[in-house]
Amino acid sequence: MKIVLYVICAILALVILWFALLFISGLFVSKDKEYNTNSKYYRFLLNFSTAVAMWLIRIKIRTTGTELLPKEGRFLLVSNHRSNFDPLITWHALRKYDLAFISKPENFSVPFFGKIIRKCCFMAIDRHDPEKANVTKERAAMLMKTGAINVAVYPEGTRSKTGEMLPFHNGLFNMAKEADVPVSIMTLHGTRDIKDNYPKKRSDVYLDIVGTIPLEDVRALSPHDLGVRAREAMLENLAKYEQK
Repeated sequence: MKIVLYVICAILALVILWFALLFISGLFVSKDKEYNTNSKYYRFLLNFSTAVAMWLIRIKIRTTGTELLPKEGRFLLVSNHRSNFDPLITWHALRKYDLAFISKPENFSVPFFGKIIRKCCFMAIDRHDPEKANVTKERAAMLMKTGAINVAVYPEGTRSKTGEMLPFHNGLFNMAKEADVPVSIMTLHGTRDIKDNYPKKRSDVYLDIVGTIPLEDVRALSPHDLGVRAREAMLENLAKYEQK
């Protein structure tokens, strides 16, 4: 009995120490500053914390198609969006690619995580102010062009509450053209079930890289045509799960 108590106390102590580390690390991050260098230290904090969260929430990620991601250089990653868990699952499953998401400003106010993602070059976008949104897109293109990070974005602009894919904001594909990088296409399936499954059972999530639009095609196609091509690839892959 004493051994069990000691183990529980040790685990609680480690949890407290970890949150203390996150808190102290956050003190060195300014909420008014944009960071253009992907911090390896804060990226470690992000990846480790997310790995623990995936284990606690009992999320099993089944990943396919990573061999289709570019072997060299940076890229723009686009995906469908069905759940608030989508970004966490994506940056965890593809952690070796140092993804930085373009995200809503509210996410940067989340305790602990908000400041960490800022140091990992995540960017807040004002969806209600086109001029400010364009500044964010230009910064994202710059970060890809300079090789700082890979950028991930949801062309739907927000998560679909019904599971049906929303219309695309094809202007986002301008970032790939400006940065002169390929566009990798991804789908997520199963993330909408997580909140209903937990804590009763494990959630199986399927993350598929369905293809990459090569650089020569990005240069040749319009943002609208790139959006159409990415959307069709996503719908085709998601249809396989709907049929099951």
